[in-house]
Amino acid sequence: MKRIFLSFAALCLVASVYSCRETENKADDAGDAIEEAAEEAKDDLEEAAESVKEAAEEVADSVADAAEEAMDDVKAKTEKAAESVKDAMN
Repeated sequence: MKRIFLSFAALCLVASVYSCRETENKADDAGDAIEEAAEEAKDDLEEAAESVKEAAEEVADSVADAAEEAMDDVKAKTEKAAESVKDAMN
């Protein structure tokens, strides 16, 4: 009877060790999945930040171009008005 009890206890110990190892493997897998998801999120955020930066640069360039064109138009019209005034005075 003592042998049967010890054999059963040894079998329970082996089963519990195996169960713990399986749980540990599942925890490692879950940790790997979380780490991979975090890395993907980081990459997506970096890509989004780069897109925003590029868009901001394009907007800044467009505003600068528009301002330059407006200044050129004002300058041309001012020169034309000055010529008209000069011609009218003669």
